[in-house]
Parts: sequence; C-alpha cells; structure tokens
Amino acid sequence: MITGEATGSALVGLEGSASGVRYPADRLMGLDPADGRPLLPRYDLGAAGRTLTRAALAARRTGGMWRWRELLPVRDGRWITFLGEGSTPLLAAPRLGRALGVPGLLVKAESLNPTGSFKARGMAAAVARGRELGATAFIAPSAGNAGGALAAYGAAAGVDVIVVMPVDAPRDNQDEARVHGARLVLVDGLISDAGRVAAALAGPLGAFDLSTLKEPYRLEGKKTMGLELAEDLGWRLPDVVVYPTGGGTGLVGMYKAFAELEALGLIGPQRPRMVAVQAEGCAPIVRAFAEGADHARPWAGATTRAAGLRVPAAVGDALILDALRASGGTAVAVGEDAITAMQATAGRLGGTYVSPESAAALAAVPELRARGDLEAGDRVVVFDCGTGLKYAPPAGLPAAPVVDPSAVDPRAILAG
Repeated sequence: MITGEATGSALVGLEGSASGVRYPADRLMGLDPADGRPLLPRYDLGAAGRTLTRAALAARRTGGMWRWRELLPVRDGRWITFLGEGSTPLLAAPRLGRALGVPGLLVKAESLNPTGSFKARGMAAAVARGRELGATAFIAPSAGNAGGALAAYGAAAGVDVIVVMPVDAPRDNQDEARVHGARLVLVDGLISDAGRVAAALAGPLGAFDLSTLKEPYRLEGKKTMGLELAEDLGWRLPDVVVYPTGGGTGLVGMYKAFAELEALGLIGPQRPRMVAVQAEGCAPIVRAFAEGADHARPWAGATTRAAGLRVPAAVGDALILDALRASGGTAVAVGEDAITAMQATAGRLGGTYVSPESAAALAAVPELRARGDLEAGDRVVVFDCGTGLKYAPPAGLPAAPVVDPSAVDPRAILAG
C-alpha cells in the first residue's frame, strides 16, 4: 500500500475555516482557538503535484483511499491501519435512474467500505493521524455508523475507544461498537446531547474527541470520496452530486478536494452542483439555505428514522452552506414515507439494500426534477452512504408464505 515509512504527505499546517489563522500541523488540535469553528488541513500542493499525477495514481492499484497519500495528513505509514477503506465503485443504475427521471444516474457505493458505510474513511484518517500525534484513546458521539467505524479502527490499532450514542440509535450499531471492544455509553437524547456527554467525558478519560468537524482529520478521509469521483469519471466532475447531509463532513470534504485537484492541474474549474438532502423532521441546513442565512439555527424536536440525518445543529453549517451556494447547488428535505418507499424501490430496481439516509438522497432526485433543479440529461451522482442491513427493515414489506414441503402448490404461492 505505502512503501517504507514516509507517506509523502504534503501537509504543512492547519487553517481556521472562518478566521484564516494558521497553526502548526503536528500537534493535536480540536476547534480553532480563535473562534471555535472548524480547522482545515492545508497542503503544499506544488510539492504534492510532483508525485501525485494521473500516471502515478494509475500505477497505484492497491491501497484504497491511501493511494492519495500526498493529500492525506498521515506522515508515517506505520500509523495507518488499513482495513480496505476507499476505492468504492461508481455504479450505473439504469433501471432505478429511469424510474427517478434521470436515466444516467450513478451511485457511489460507499456501503462497500469496511463497517458498511462511508464513516470508515473519516475514522481511518482520524485514528491514524491522532495516534501519530500521541493520542492513546478516542471518544466520539455517534448516531450509529461513525461509532461502529471508530470502534473497528480503534480495535485494529489497539487503542481504547468510547462511543456515545443516543439510546434509540440502531441496535446493530450499538452491538457493532461493543463487539469491537468499545465502551458504549447511551444517552437519553439526540446526537447533540451525546456530543455534550462525549465532551464532558473526554478529559477525565484521557480520550481525544473525534466529534464531527471538531477535529481536522475525519474531513480528510471523507474528502477522498471527491478525489475518487474525479478519477472515476475520467477527470471530469459530474453535473450534480446528491448527498445525504447530517454533519455534512463528506460534502465539505469533497468540495475541498475539488479545489485541491484543480490546483494540482488534475481537473478544471467546473464544479458539480452540490445538493444537501435532509429529512423533513430535521432540516436545519435546508431551512438556512432557503432563508439565505450564513449559519443554521438548531432544529427543535428533531425526528427521523434516518439516524444519521437526525443532527439538529451541524458544527460545519457555514462550510456546508458555502459549498452549496458556491457550486450553484441547493438543499432539499424529504418525508419519512418517501424514505421508506425508496428503500424498497432501490432494492427492487437497483439491487441494493440502502440505509434510510441513502434512501433520502435517492428520494430527493424526483423532487429535484420536479423543481427544475435537475434535467433528465444531467450526469447525477447519488451517494449510497451505508448499508440498510444495520437498520430495522422498512415498513410494508410483504410477508413470506410458509409452505408444507410435502405438498407444495406453486399456484397458491404465486397468488400470495
């Protein structure tokens, strides 16, 4: 994957996303001390470009997301615990696309990552870089998949992990964290409440807090989705990216990736219209976008079965909104019935059992077509962020008949 010890990372420092203040890269940091907003890693893109070329990438046939090592923060490859994260396929979905009004629909199959979701990318980078900088334990609040991913990478690296989840997080996610040896703390509340508990526990437990965008490096793992997307499409980005948005790390990371790729000369200035999809029961980004606000007010009474979208306040709200507006994109909320129906539709027409969050993104496509935000000929990429196998099945599935093997009646079975 990475020969020798040095990765060739071109990381040079951290920068306040709002303040612009520069900080050294090689010490553990959380939010920007200047204003409490997220910090963004910065790279010497001139140096990166000398080795990160199209030909070099083509020769790097293994390594998943670490093929992009010049644009990732880990300096010493010995800290990386590789479980197969990244290099997920970009799949054509013609039957599903025709049903949704976009025949050329493409689906980025992030559910094929380790632990079954795109969270593997962010946690792989954050755990590796955190260990490189001296962290010996990690803690994070999670609606489900992030906690499972953190637990898996912590287990593989041999470090302690504490996961704080809402008590109603999917049971499979809770079990996943426990199977990997993490200490699981359940909170009677939302992900925002879990975040406050995690922050309170971090110091006494000696654990570094990996909350979404409250440290710099989960973003870097997630941005590799954007790097791969450019390569997948022959170095020409799609017209539209439709992304299920809770904390929004992946959306922000991809937009950062596109800027870095352009600086390297690997793509031009064209950008996809970025679309943030939320649930109607928790849509702070959609509301802020419609209001023209720079920040999103916390959403009261957040509710949706798409656990990863039940984020009433995103730390990176300003970054999400900036990416949507700069790209000419938009934000849309979908209802619970549409999410449930789309899980069944995606399974029947696309051959994949998607999570409720992924179903929300797919359900947004016909809504966007109706609004005029998508054209039938647009090249649209929807992110399937995780497998549906970790969730309770959608309501309304037909019951399976039970048959007597000694007297099978095919007509009765087919009629049922």
